[in-house]
Amino acid sequence: MSEINEQRVCIKFCLKLGKNATETYTLIKTAFGDDSLSRSVIFEWFKRFKDGRQSTEDDPRSGRPSISRNDDVVVNIYEKVRNDRRLTVRELANEAGISIGSCHEILTENLQMRRVAAKFVPRLLTSEQKENRLTICKDLKNRSADINFIKNIITGDETWVYGYDPETKLQSSQWKTKFSPRPKKADIKTMLIVFF
Repeated sequence: MSEINEQRVCIKFCLKLGKNATETYTLIKTAFGDDSLSRSVIFEWFKRFKDGRQSTEDDPRSGRPSISRNDDVVVNIYEKVRNDRRLTVRELANEAGISIGSCHEILTENLQMRRVAAKFVPRLLTSEQKENRLTICKDLKNRSADINFIKNIITGDETWVYGYDPETKLQSSQWKTKFSPRPKKADIKTMLIVFF
């Protein structure tokens, strides 16, 4: 129970004990100190309970209905994110015509998504490159039966080549659900090249 609601219950209790509004204000001020309701609010709630009100909860308010978090907007945001997971909250909000805060709430609360950066992996290989590596390893293994094979190996020098990664961590980040895999990108900043 919130402290405000608790004080309203105390006001109702004091009324049932036969206290007047001034006595009720004094008791509330003594019990809650600086956190107590103001004199005018205590007198207002005392009058409401005296007039027959039973509930200590606030009355429902007729506010402006939210147009930004309805089902149509949520579906629209979901479709936009599925088409391009790298869109920012600002870009999504502008495209949907809603505020940035509402767009962020839709993504995090309604769609249960979060923004994650791509994880660096040493190198992303295509299936063709993987098959090529496998073939070369099998060939080397088959040749190892030859006694002179070791004598034919030429060793070389290694060189580090520094590359430029045009994509920043922020640029590589994208929206994902808790069940989708984390995005990956190749770390091309440094690659080891071996010369034979």
